Amino acid sequence: MTQGLTLENVVKTEVYLRDLKDFSAMNNIYAEKFSYPIKPARATVQISKLPLDAMVEISCVAFIPHKSDQ
Repeated sequence: MTQGLTLENVVKTEVYLRDLKDFSAMNNIYAEKFSYPIKPARATVQISKLPLDAMVEISCVAFIPHKSDQ
């Protein structure tokens, strides 16, 4: 990530799965990566085709705190 951001700065994710049967496995890995007390909002949907035949794609939005917020 840029500007010194970490996964703790993520406030929203969109998860695109080729097959919702993979949700449990994806959710386990997601929980490991987002193990912070406050989790980002998330939407998960099944998509028939992803670029490069990927099984999962995740988009995220992160919050960049203003210097006065720190």
